Order: sequence, then structure tokens, then C-alpha cells
Amino acid sequence: MLLLIGFPAVIVGAVWLVIFIMNDFIWGQYQTEDFLKILPLILGGVAIWFVIAFFFNSKMIELATGSHTLDRKNNMRVYNLVENLCMSQGRRMPKIQIIESSGLNAFASGLTEKTYCITLTRGIIDTLDDKELEGVIAHELAHIINKDVRLLIVSIIFVGILGFLVNILFRTLIYGGRGGDRKKSDGKLMIVMLIVSAVAYLITILFRFALSRKREYMADAAAAEMTKRPDALASALRKISGHSEVEEVGGSDVKSMFISNEPKSSAFSGLTGLFASHPPIMKRIAFLEQV
Repeated sequence: MLLLIGFPAVIVGAVWLVIFIMNDFIWGQYQTEDFLKILPLILGGVAIWFVIAFFFNSKMIELATGSHTLDRKNNMRVYNLVENLCMSQGRRMPKIQIIESSGLNAFASGLTEKTYCITLTRGIIDTLDDKELEGVIAHELAHIINKDVRLLIVSIIFVGILGFLVNILFRTLIYGGRGGDRKKSDGKLMIVMLIVSAVAYLITILFRFALSRKREYMADAAAAEMTKRPDALASALRKISGHSEVEEVGGSDVKSMFISNEPKSSAFSGLTGLFASHPPIMKRIAFLEQV
């Protein structure tokens, strides 16, 4: 509920701030009238985008990852692990899909019981032993049980909306026009919009990634409790570390759903940690060793 309220509030607040700054400091007119005129467009755009993403997110993820249904007949090992974990938790079995990649990774997705899905790469299935793979599957099942997949997809949707609506707002204000003053204020308007949109985007990104990092620790703990083998998941993470890149998937939004999304090391690692979707994998291993 906080996400559903918070993200639209940031979007609407960013729009209001742009109009307030332009009216009070550039155009010299009262801002409420302009804001109320554009508010229905903003809310309508948010609603349309959200509805499309809500109903078609699974298909979008499949297209983005190139995943397909894992054949049950030839992959009974995977299906047995998933079924046993689901039965132990009294849960309906999610769909199982595969990405034909040598990278070691996995993720959960879906917004409802009918669309919940666990996706594994070919590399992770072939590389991990049964106990390690069970730990990975339990981690992804925990994301479903804790409704982390809903939170992540909702946050991805609204961060995407922000970028889209900034573009719509820019075109509306520019081409809506203010007579002869339009050309003079176009440059100032662009600067104001870039600054406000950058700040709003930064806020939503920081909130989204902080939430994601916390949920990864929670899913690790839940998986350890579910399997009674924290050492198995820790061992799986060691094998995944350094081999998690899935070249077939290019979108950063989808990669943020993976069990491992390791940022490239740099001189600014301390700063970029704020923009990481996952905690450092070695910290997760150390956490599991203490469970």
C-alpha cells in the first residue's frame, strides 16, 4: 500500500514542483490552475501504464529474458525439488521456466497465484547439486510467499512511469505554449525539468533498491528455515558469485529480480552500493553461516 501511494505521490509531486518553479520564478503566474489542468493527464497516464504492466508483466518478462517453460518429462529433478518445497509450505506450485544461458542465476516473478513463476538458467541447473539447487529454489519461493515479487514489479512499473511522464510533461508544457514568451522560457523549462526529474528518479531508485536489498536478506533467511540447510544456499551463492552474468538478458530491471546481480567493481564501490539491487554476495554468505 505504501508503494502504491508513495510512487504516484513522487510523480505528482515532481510535476507540481516543475509547474510551481516555472510559474513563480519564470512565468510569474499562479501555479494551481496549470497544475489542475495537467493533473488528469498525469493520473490517466499512471493508470494506463499500471494496468498494462499489471496484466502483461509476465509476457514482458518472458520476451525480455527469452525464457520458456521447462519440460517436465526431461527435468523431473527440478520439478521434484519445487513440488517438495511447495508441499512443505502448503503452497500451490508456481510455473517453472528456463533461460538457455550458461550463467548461474534464477528469479521469481508474477503478481497472482496464476502467474507466479520461478525461472532458472540452464547453467544453474547443470552446475549446482540437489541441495544447493533446492536452496536457490527455496529462496525464490520465499520471494513469492513474502510477496516480494509484487513489491518489486510494482516499484519497477512506477519508476518506469516517472521517466515516461516526464517526457509527456515536457512535450505538453513546450507545445502548450505561452505565446511570445515560449521560446525564451524553453531553455529554463528544460533545465528545471531535468533537475526535478533527476531528483524524483533518484528518490524512487534509492527507495526501490533499499527495499530490494532488505528483501534479499529476508529471502535468504526464509530459504534457510525452509530447507534447514543454510550451508547449502551459502555454497550455491559461492558457486554463483562471479558467474551470474546472463548475457541473454540486457534489461537492468529484469536483472534486479535475479538471485544475484553483482555490480562491476569500481573506485566508487561505496557510493554505487546505494544503487545496488542486492547486498554484496559475500555478506549474504556470512549471514547464512551465522543462521
